[in-house]
Amino acid sequence: MEEKELIVAAKRGDQLAFAKLFQENYSFLVKYLIKVTMDKETAQDIAQETMAKCIEKIHLYNGKAKFSSWLISIATNLFIDQRRRNKRQKDWELQEQSIRKTKWHMESNNEEWNDVLAALGRLKDDSRIPIILKHYYGYSYDEIGQMMKVSPGTIKSRIHNGLQEVRKELKIDEGAKKRSIGS
Repeated sequence: MEEKELIVAAKRGDQLAFAKLFQENYSFLVKYLIKVTMDKETAQDIAQETMAKCIEKIHLYNGKAKFSSWLISIATNLFIDQRRRNKRQKDWELQEQSIRKTKWHMESNNEEWNDVLAALGRLKDDSRIPIILKHYYGYSYDEIGQMMKVSPGTIKSRIHNGLQEVRKELKIDEGAKKRSIGS
C-alpha cells in the first residue's frame, strides 16, 4: 500500500495501516527529535507520544502537507509544550550532560556528530528547531512558521540570529561562513 492509501485506511480505523505508517515514519521522526532534544530517550518518548497523538488526530490530517511534515509539526509542538512544563527544571549542566551523552551515543553507533550539532545543542529551542527544520530537512520559512505557529518573518529572524550564535561559537570567520554552515 502507498502512504495515501495507508492514511485513508488509518482514518477508517485500520490498525494494520497505523502500524505500517508508524513503522515507515518512526526512525525519521526519532532522528529529527534527537537533533531537537539532544537526548535519545526524550526523542523516543516524544516520537511515541507523537504517534499516539497521530492515532487520536488522524481524522484532522488533510493531506495538504506531507504526512512526515504533519508528524514533525505534532512532535515539535509536543516538545515545545514539554519544555514549557519543565522550564523551571532546565539547568545548563543537565543540557551539557545531555549533549555529551547524545554525542557519545551517536559516535558509538557510527552516526554523524560534529561541532555544528554541539553548537546547535546549546541554542535555545526557538532558534535550534527552525535551523534544524530549514537546514537539515529543507522546509521553507512558511512551513516552519506553520509548524511552530509563528510568522515566517519571525522564523527567518530566529534562524539568522541562531546561525550567528553558532558561527560565533565555532569561530567561523566571514570568509568561511558561507562554506561552513547554511546561510
